[in-house]
Amino acid sequence: MSDPTDLAKLDELLEAIRGYDDPRRAASEWKQVYRLLGKTELPSGRVTAVVGMRDVPGLVELLERLRGGDAGPEHQIDPETLRKALHAFRKRLKLTVLDEESKLGRGPLSKGAVSREDRAISPPVEWPEEVWQALVHQGKLRYLGHGLYDLPT
Repeated sequence: MSDPTDLAKLDELLEAIRGYDDPRRAASEWKQVYRLLGKTELPSGRVTAVVGMRDVPGLVELLERLRGGDAGPEHQIDPETLRKALHAFRKRLKLTVLDEESKLGRGPLSKGAVSREDRAISPPVEWPEEVWQALVHQGKLRYLGHGLYDLPT
């Protein structure tokens, strides 16, 4: 993180969030956390997931990553695993698009094409979330929120 005052502010916000009985009730603190983490080099998909789910352990992990200067999760995951996961994602996306195009609801005179917005899918569960976040960090996938990913345009 480039600004140590931002890291200190994030620590203060973490303690404030921990002070609540239910961390989901600290809405203003989470908004500030999201704004500050948005300035960092952390993967935006991971930041969105942590803040959206009000995940305190995830926030602690992100702050540790900022302090340690860890470049990201892709350095911890085998490149072959990333390659296989991306291949499985592309295959699932292709099958999902083909399934959607073959539905009877499509008119015989229409193009039958799926719009670009309809192409987000949940990734295969055979790989953990860290693999998908690493692929987002590398720019090979886009995180759209709510556990949905798409190929970059």
